[in-house]
Amino acid sequence: MNDHISISPLMAVSYPSPDFEIRVIKDKQMIWDGIRKKYVKLTPEEWVRQNFLQYLIQHAHYPPTLMAIEKEIRSGELKRRCDIVIYKESHPWMIIECKEPGTSINENALRQILGYNMTLQVDYLVLTNGDYTYGMKCDVHGGQFITSFPDYYIKNN
Repeated sequence: MNDHISISPLMAVSYPSPDFEIRVIKDKQMIWDGIRKKYVKLTPEEWVRQNFLQYLIQHAHYPPTLMAIEKEIRSGELKRRCDIVIYKESHPWMIIECKEPGTSINENALRQILGYNMTLQVDYLVLTNGDYTYGMKCDVHGGQFITSFPDYYIKNN
């Protein structure tokens, strides 16, 4: 059953050809994460994250030096980790939540990223499982679904 968010349009994402450094370390497949500058365990979700990062860097031209991976945030006593946070002018600007392929982008996923945003209060939210990608521009009235990535270099976007 397809229970993806049905009220919103999809964002178009054209992934670059995969060109990753993958190794077996201690009997585990590991992939090089150029942002974190280390090998990390290659899971289905990590595959989505690494491909999405390459899309953001190569096609959307977002600066890799202003990206944080698995950024820890606190909400009271609760600690959580955002998959990708992109900064602009020293403030969190976009949260991207990656799910493994085949995982539904549904109301639960939307609630998860909205919970992160209660702490970070960014301008943009993105949910992806590699096949389906949804984006939202946030404002004081809630949000509006978007179909393309905002240009990083336009001020106040």
